[in-house]
Amino acid sequence: MAAGSTSAALLAIITNPAQAAAVPEDTEELKHHLKEGKGFVNPWDSYIERGGWEIGRKMAWRYLSGKANKPDTTPPTVPVHKPKFLPSRDTTALRATWLGHACFYVEFPGGFRVLFDPVFTQRCSPLSWLGPSRYTEMPCQIDEIPFIDAVVISHNHYDHLSHPTIMKIKELYPNVHFFVPLRNKEWFTKCGIHNVTELDWWESRDMKLSAQGINTDSGKASISKSGSVDSVNTSRAGSEDIHAVFGCLPCQHTSARTGFDKSHTLWASWSVESGGKKVWFGGDTGYRSVPELDKGVDDYDPKFRFPHCPAFKQIGQLRGPFDLGLIPIGAYDPRYIMSPMHANPYDSVNIFMDTRCKQALGIHWGTWVLTEEEVLEPPQILKKALAWKGISEEGVFDVCDIGESREYAEPATP
Repeated sequence: MAAGSTSAALLAIITNPAQAAAVPEDTEELKHHLKEGKGFVNPWDSYIERGGWEIGRKMAWRYLSGKANKPDTTPPTVPVHKPKFLPSRDTTALRATWLGHACFYVEFPGGFRVLFDPVFTQRCSPLSWLGPSRYTEMPCQIDEIPFIDAVVISHNHYDHLSHPTIMKIKELYPNVHFFVPLRNKEWFTKCGIHNVTELDWWESRDMKLSAQGINTDSGKASISKSGSVDSVNTSRAGSEDIHAVFGCLPCQHTSARTGFDKSHTLWASWSVESGGKKVWFGGDTGYRSVPELDKGVDDYDPKFRFPHCPAFKQIGQLRGPFDLGLIPIGAYDPRYIMSPMHANPYDSVNIFMDTRCKQALGIHWGTWVLTEEEVLEPPQILKKALAWKGISEEGVFDVCDIGESREYAEPATP
């Protein structure tokens, strides 16, 4: 199927939800907004602020002192397969395809299609010739994805927001709608993209895709110079509208595109509901801040009482349960440096339980070397963390190969 057919096919209408979603009692206090109005903060005891330069110095010293581990990326590592996307919108099950790192493509029952944190470049960097390079191949190109109705961005770090990728999506899918956290819209506008909705934590929007008044018999999409739809093949039985609800939700992280704009824009997790199924996308997040401990010491030992982020339990109580969680499990070592903003698998399982996800897949691993853990360690530790919590059923919180799709018709036993 030609790329862009979906974008032209259905007209998107963004509105406030007909019924207000539940929010915490203190939401209006906007504790995550800096008082001078110049950015955002993680408003919990579970977060310890460390500047980008401080983190860089600590990591550099580890390498210079010989303490750092250099992960082995020699193949084979994570298997990569060519994705098999559904050729039409006629979908009865929730279907999720991992495209590497935090990028997932989700096909909802009823036809809605969402792409999360797409990065289709060799490096996650502002430079094409410097920065972390993929040790696993991209499973496909953007133009091989048949339908993209919405793109969800968790925050503006380069491994989650890629300028070349966004511009390619704009070219191929001119009517796609972007959902971004607060103060990220300006970046898109400067890129010439105006189909953008930015939201603060706990805000929601309805999105309706309507084929009303569109010629659905045409075999080819046609877009006028003004951007309006002339004719289109919807590749979808019937002409009913498709509805989705997007919720911008908290997570514990930061943002930056340079060394001088840390936390100027908001970071977020997201919920998306369509076709009777609901997905929670964790994006990139920490759970608790752990100090430097002796090697081999378990920071979950009961003798330690490190605060954990309360937002995830609020998400579960107020917006859950979720049919599927896409939860980060990688980029966590060294723990004392990374824990405020990156979850390790033990944190991930706690997040899974707090958010009341019925099933989950691990994200944020298997693509770039960003930290010091071995590249195949996250799924190995995830199994231990699940056993630690007494979760023994297969497929409840799992990982998959890059390019692999998983279907969720009925929830597994949690």
